[in-house]
Amino acid sequence: MGTSISPQLSELRDLIAQLTPRDGIHQTAIPSLRLIRYSFSLTPLSGVLSPTLHICAQGQKELLLGNEEVYSYGPGQHFVTSFALPLSARVLEATRAKPDLGLLLQLNLPSVGVLIEEARLPIPADGAYKRGLYLAPTPPCLLDAVLRLVRLLRSPGEIPVLSPMIEREILFRLLLEESSAVLHRMTQADSQPQRIATAIVWLRKHFREAFRIDDLARRAGMSASSFHQWFREITGMSPLQYQKQLRLQEARSILRNERKSVGTVSRRVGYESCSQFSREYTRLFGNPPVSEIGKGTLPRQAPTAHFDF
Repeated sequence: MGTSISPQLSELRDLIAQLTPRDGIHQTAIPSLRLIRYSFSLTPLSGVLSPTLHICAQGQKELLLGNEEVYSYGPGQHFVTSFALPLSARVLEATRAKPDLGLLLQLNLPSVGVLIEEARLPIPADGAYKRGLYLAPTPPCLLDAVLRLVRLLRSPGEIPVLSPMIEREILFRLLLEESSAVLHRMTQADSQPQRIATAIVWLRKHFREAFRIDDLARRAGMSASSFHQWFREITGMSPLQYQKQLRLQEARSILRNERKSVGTVSRRVGYESCSQFSREYTRLFGNPPVSEIGKGTLPRQAPTAHFDF
């Protein structure tokens, strides 16, 4: 990518900079919209990101899905998650003079089916992209809608009337993207993505419990082989890896905020072996769990909640 940016992206960058006087994640007057500012590079933040649109206005980031898939992105690019996915994100380039700037918009998935029906959008081909996360350049029409939404923060009296309409337009623009096949299929009764979503809801509620793949597949109404294949294609990991991510992220939050012992935390998140817990924790986060006790730098949120990067 060149150094020049579009006037739309330049305005979006400047607006976010003006509306975020300090580092961190900033909730706005629009409930689904958060603005991001970091003036320093970050060690990876991990959590479960619910269906969300993220646009980078300035800076460079890396996103890790599972243990292998790395997505690098920068200004003018966006990613979309259509499922609740355990992710790690890292800010690579940020200074006080040139901070990392971006936004997160939580997606209203119940509106997807209505939009598809009203616009008579075609069903994606069977071979279409199946991952529940994709990264893409932000087209001018989508960037324009996002910019108009952020401008509303300067006119709070207009937010109740205009923000629902603009958010609906943004969702419509996303549905036109080639990579949005999973968003489409989420609205189809008994589709494989919809069945995987059912399994994910169960896993997030019962991540401490042991389970059998056959039982979880039966709960989703799928054969074990089909379930395992579709789960991996959508999430980038197996059901057991997904559960492990939930357990370890919850453990990190407890260690940092509640000052519990490593053994207590490992049992609390569902591990029978403390040594196995320590190995897997160190492999994911790069530090042994004992070094995390009392740091208190992560927001206290369970894996069932939306986690901001």
